[in-house]
Order: sequence, then structure tokens, then C-alpha cells
Amino acid sequence: MTDRVLILDFGAQYSQLIARRVREAGAYCEIKPGNIKAIEIAAFGARAIILSGGPASVTEAESIVPDASVFKLGLPVLGICYGEQLMCSMLGGKVEPSEHREFGRAFVDVTADCALFDGVWQKGAREQVWMSHGDRVIALPAGFRAVATTEGSPFAAIADDKRHFYGVQFHLEVVHTPHGAALIKNFVRKVAGCAGDWTMAAFKTRAVQAIRAQVGAGHVICGLSGGVDSSVAAVLIHEAIGKQLICVLVDTGLLRAGEAEQVATLFRDRYNIPLIHEDASDEFLSKLAGVSDPETKRRIIGNTFIEVFERVAKRAGNVDFLAQGTLYPDVIESVSVKGPSAVIKSHHNVGGLPERMRLKLVEPLRELFKDEVRELGRELGMPDSLIGRHPFPGPGLAIRVPGAITRDALEVLRKADLIFLEEIRNAGLYEAIWQAFAVLLPVRTVGVMGDARTYERVCALRAVTSTDGMTADFYPFDMAFLGRVANRIVNEVRGINRVVYDVTSKPPGTIEWE
Repeated sequence: MTDRVLILDFGAQYSQLIARRVREAGAYCEIKPGNIKAIEIAAFGARAIILSGGPASVTEAESIVPDASVFKLGLPVLGICYGEQLMCSMLGGKVEPSEHREFGRAFVDVTADCALFDGVWQKGAREQVWMSHGDRVIALPAGFRAVATTEGSPFAAIADDKRHFYGVQFHLEVVHTPHGAALIKNFVRKVAGCAGDWTMAAFKTRAVQAIRAQVGAGHVICGLSGGVDSSVAAVLIHEAIGKQLICVLVDTGLLRAGEAEQVATLFRDRYNIPLIHEDASDEFLSKLAGVSDPETKRRIIGNTFIEVFERVAKRAGNVDFLAQGTLYPDVIESVSVKGPSAVIKSHHNVGGLPERMRLKLVEPLRELFKDEVRELGRELGMPDSLIGRHPFPGPGLAIRVPGAITRDALEVLRKADLIFLEEIRNAGLYEAIWQAFAVLLPVRTVGVMGDARTYERVCALRAVTSTDGMTADFYPFDMAFLGRVANRIVNEVRGINRVVYDVTSKPPGTIEWE
């Protein structure tokens, strides 16, 4: 049994980054709301517990606090930012609002050695960290000692070595704390004693066994979009149950240029997986006609997918399960530390299928992050050309045409998007970029082309770099490249007379850049 770490989330924007760092250290972990009950905490079977940061203040009556049993289980506990303040407040220390708030880059002075720092930080060192807090600890609970300080935080890091309780006022999980991942690894491996046996090879073996146990002699249809998630899910399920799997490629009319044909050819020829190519483009586009609100679009698309899968399953006969590429971030986003949340990815059926459907869900990637899915794809022997593809959202081009969708707008966008990706590949930049795409903005500008005035749409280009899909920055194209792309789009795509490049970044802790 793989060692497990439980992360209690108090609304931090960085919680998923904590989970990624724990998994990188070789331990399986899950994120649960910070206020879950004691029985749920005990049932998880963790080797250690991490308390996340959060936007609240422990000095406020309505702040979220964990069950007190967290500190009575005999398990190592690491509190990060708000988590450290919770630990101190609940164990007899004192926290108060600070007149010297710390946000952004800071430097801590390491004043003592401890197991958390072992081999990474040494007494007397000054280390860069990332701060984000307005409160500070001013008195420690019994048994704790200070091991690092800053000008504004006399207890920037604290340790109770006997109980294996540690707290840090800064964020270990972000890249802006250069040695933060190593400190988390210390906590997971040295303090908690986790074996570090969370690997994709082990996951694949366990997942294949779990699929076989769940499906038995039943049959599965898998919604195949051609994206990384659904493709890896399909190949994994096929390895587990072979001919009991049927893949369904639904052409929504919202795919990229040539997408449906490429996916059909790949899965039929390379994997010899039975594939039904269902052209439902008229159905999707008619239901989306005149709809501008992006969340309404998502709901319509999600519901229509279910209707199509239900229809295909009835036609195929003897189908018991529907498989989809739900990822762990989808699961996390469907839960709120303050109760039922608005589902961010509302095109996913994370909570289950409609009651009218007799199909049961198979979600073999439900425990994985995006980069872990790619790693699993490599473990399955899938080609880099497939698992290295840029992420493509479930709603497809529907959310890349803000405002009402028309067939003409979709065709204009496909052409612009194709040119952008062609030029990225021609420049040898595709693998250096996490995701790149075009967006057809709902604005028109006046331009002059030749001797005539034009009044046409604006195309926005986005390209971001990322290592895990949770933080991102815009790719720094040179002006010659952008000029070449813009020139091609304006000249070759009728309906666009202006091209802009989006240089906004994606903040840490968010998931999707669509």
C-alpha cells in the first residue's frame, strides 16, 4: 500500500501545488476541505498531514479551523502560512494582525537546525522565500521553538521535533521559494517516513487491476476527444479490458481543423480500438445558437455530450459503463471548503451521471494531475506526438469564440488557429510551449487593406509556458515571429483585420488556461 499524505485545504490558491510537490516526493496525497470531520481524517489513513494556507485570519470568528483531532493522531503535521497560524492558535500560541505585512519575495534567516531543514538549509544561512500574509505569530505554543525569522515574522519557521509538528509562514510549494520542494520532500520522506514509492509504473498496474475489477465482463464506451486526457484514458482501459472497450469520437462542430480525422485515423490504425465516429455537429451548434454566456455554453455542451453518449450506448447495445478523462483538478474544483461550490469545469460530470442513465462511470485518471497523465501515457508507450499535444478544453472552440457562436465565426477561428500552430511548429517552438491557441474576440475594428476600408474581427493569440499546468507565464516570442503570424492571419483569413498577443500570466494555484 502506497503511503498517503492528507492535505487539508483552507481556501489556498496554492493547495494543488502542495499536492504536486508531495507527489514529486514520491507519496500519494489528496486534498480535502479543511473542516472535514475527525472520522474522515482518520479513515484516510495518512502518514502525515499538511495544513494549507488560506485567505482568512485565525483572529476572525468565522475562520475555518480543522478538527482538533488533527493534532492528537500522533502524525507529523506541517502548517503552511495560515496553516502555521492555525497550529499555533489551536495549540496555545498567539496570532495577531501585523503592522508589517509581507507579500511577495522575502528572505529568511535560518536561526536553528531541524529535521525539516536537514540537508537543505543550515543554521546561519539566508534563504529566499515567497510570503503572502497579513497576520503573524507572536507567541509559540509549548514545545515549539523558532528555527527561522524575518524582519516582520519572528517565527517565520517553527518546530516541535518531539511531536513532529512544523510550521512555516512562507509558501514552500511555489517556485519562488527555490528550495521549497526539497523542504516538502524532507517532511514527506524524512519526517513522515514515507517510502517514496508513488510511481507511474505502480499506478498503471493498480489502475489496470481496478478497471478489470470494476468492469468485470461488462462493456465500456469511452468519450474520445483526441486530447491527452481522453486518449490516455482510452489506451489504459484498452490495456485492461481489450475488446470490451468501444471509443466514441463525438464531432461537436467545435473541434480544431482536421481534429476528428486525425483522431479517428490514429486510434483505428495504431491501436486497433473499435471507434464510432459520431457527427453531432448540427445538434451541438443548434443548441448553442444565440448563446453568449460561457457557463451556459458549458452546461449545454456537457448535457448534449451525455445525450449523445446515451444514444450511442443504446445503439451499440450491451454497454454498461461510460469512461471519461476526469482529472484530479476537476474533482478538487467540485468541492469547496465552505460547502457546495459552483463547479468551475461545468462541462465535466464530476458528480456522476444523470439518474436516467443506467451507465456507470469509469474514471481511471481521477487521481492524477495533467503532467502525471502525460507520464502515464509514456508508461503506456504512447507517442510523444499525442501525449505532448497542447491541452484542448472540453467545450472546444465554443469558449474561444466569446459571445454568440456561428459557423462562420468557427471557421474563421479554425483558420487563424491553424496558422498560429503551423508557425509555432515551423519555428521549432511547439514543445517549449505548454499551450497555444487563437481566440476570436467579439469586437470589430476599422482597418485599411489595399485601397479599401475594412470592418472586421480581432484575433487574440495566447501562448504560455508551464511545467504543471497550474502556473504559467506568457511565451516571449520575438517581434519578427509575431509579425509573421499576424501578417499571415490578416492576409489569409477573411474576416480578421487585426491580431493582438496576450501577455497576461496565469497566477499560481489556478488550473485551466483555455
